[in-house]
Amino acid sequence: MLQTMEISLTPFDAARIVLEHVQASGMTVECVGQHATATEAGHQTALLIFEKYYMRTSSRASLTVLLENLAGPTKAVFRGSGGGEGALFRFDWGASADFAASVVDALEPYATA
Repeated sequence: MLQTMEISLTPFDAARIVLEHVQASGMTVECVGQHATATEAGHQTALLIFEKYYMRTSSRASLTVLLENLAGPTKAVFRGSGGGEGALFRFDWGASADFAASVVDALEPYATA
């Protein structure tokens, strides 16, 4: 399920904070993609994609974070996924939720709603 937070930062400032916090959350975390766009009207979007190796599940989890202020205050929309064992089962022992929690930890001080 997608998680959403409304925050008091610009998307670009929030992206810097998330990037620093998530990458500091473990040695096996890597930002595998990022994209940012700004309009002349002052709207911004930032997309961050992370991967993290979890030894307890012997697999990688991904984290996708979108930060945008296109229709009002800045929103962070994010989702952890992957991290499951085997090809048939999606049970991940909490790896994806743990990964997504790092975004909440980074942005909680700036939450407005």
